[in-house]
Amino acid sequence: MKIRFLHTLPLLLLTLFLVLLTACAAGPNPDVGTQAGDGTVAGFWMGLWHGFIFPFTFLISLINHDVGVYEVHNNGGWYNFGYLIGLSIIFGGGGRSAARRRRVVIVQE
Repeated sequence: MKIRFLHTLPLLLLTLFLVLLTACAAGPNPDVGTQAGDGTVAGFWMGLWHGFIFPFTFLISLINHDVGVYEVHNNGGWYNFGYLIGLSIIFGGGGRSAARRRRVVIVQE
């Protein structure tokens, strides 16, 4: 009986992990394409700006619950793309590691 349980334990743990992972998946945004209170829909440029100011907005959102880090009244993919580009520019986006010089060591015998 113990051997059978040891074979099913990894499968049980994997199933539990996948269920927990899917619980964190984002759902659809019903406000995509709808206008905000001022009559605007955020697009690429607004997403880029929101990506740039994310670190400051996040800190403010911890104190003031009326501030959000993401505009829900957006046009969908273009806003998300701008947001991602803005975040990548602010947080480095891998550019630092690509620009890092590699040291070459020459060993003389």
